Amino acid sequence: MKRPATMPATMKAVVLTGHGGLDKLELREDVPVPQPDAGEVLIRVGASSVNNTDVNTRTGWYSKTVRGDTNSAATDGYGGASDGDGAWSGALSFPRIQGADCCGRIVAVGEGVDGARVGERVLVRPMYRPNGAKPDALVTFGSERDGAFAEYTTVESEHALRIDSALSDIELASFPCAFSTAEGMIQRAALGAERVLITGASGGVGSAAVQLAKRRGAHVTAVTSAAKMEALKELGADIAIDRNDAFPEAAFDVVLDLVGGPRWPALLEALVPKGRYVTSGAIAGPIVELDLRTLYLKDLTLLGSTRQDLGVFADLVRYIEAGEIRPVVAERRQLHELRAAQEAFLKKSHLGKFAIEVAG
Repeated sequence: MKRPATMPATMKAVVLTGHGGLDKLELREDVPVPQPDAGEVLIRVGASSVNNTDVNTRTGWYSKTVRGDTNSAATDGYGGASDGDGAWSGALSFPRIQGADCCGRIVAVGEGVDGARVGERVLVRPMYRPNGAKPDALVTFGSERDGAFAEYTTVESEHALRIDSALSDIELASFPCAFSTAEGMIQRAALGAERVLITGASGGVGSAAVQLAKRRGAHVTAVTSAAKMEALKELGADIAIDRNDAFPEAAFDVVLDLVGGPRWPALLEALVPKGRYVTSGAIAGPIVELDLRTLYLKDLTLLGSTRQDLGVFADLVRYIEAGEIRPVVAERRQLHELRAAQEAFLKKSHLGKFAIEVAG
């Protein structure tokens, strides 16, 4: 790659130096601008946003040694106990630039990539199988490779999808991680015009699932706090119930669960016979109790959802361009405010996403 004359040699980035507390996030202004390898593109990042996975990766919550909810050590981490397997795919390499969400413009391309791509506005696919890897291999942008909490980032060309939209970078950056996770769950469950229960509905993935389920004609029941019920109805929820209330029994064809925790058995009771349960999170705790009689006597299907077909993100870009879904941005912060944004995010008083503006 020939460096454009206007491109700096170094950039600002928030660097994760290890698993642990908020002090592990360091703002640096001397990080080398990455160079795109063959088949890659270099992106000038316009905006990113905060996701639960940023916090969980920072603390090492994905480790099998951790049994508590995601907030249990969100500020201080686990004191090194989870360093060996604290990321999505095992041990994480440090330093790491996080940021699974990315909206920006291609400013340079690596060998083998059409130079006409320079100038394209793109969204980055946040999780994918790398070229030539085993079928079940997984790369998460901002975890297994550097992400968008930086002025520049690289990714394989096919995972930078062109987007044609009047929405701002801030608005577009609210979509990739949360909405692709939600759409992946919905496609995994083959949700149609059915009755669906969505837990954690006020978070990024949950509120995305409300919109995406409604787009498919589903009757949506959202589980949330009393203060957020009306806002979720405005997003498309038909019914909103308090997270502390009992779930109606045998009332739903599908459960989209992001919470887990001690109330998990009640979610299976809420399903009709032959109902489908799908999970992509466990903010209330990953260890649950399963009565196998409930599973087999009701002929239930239990599904996990992380890996996505390439079509999931392509579909999402199509929905955005068609105006079928809308961004939900709770708050807007600058890159140098990322640590404060995570602190505010952890209070869980918001609906939607905390946007991070990167481009000045």
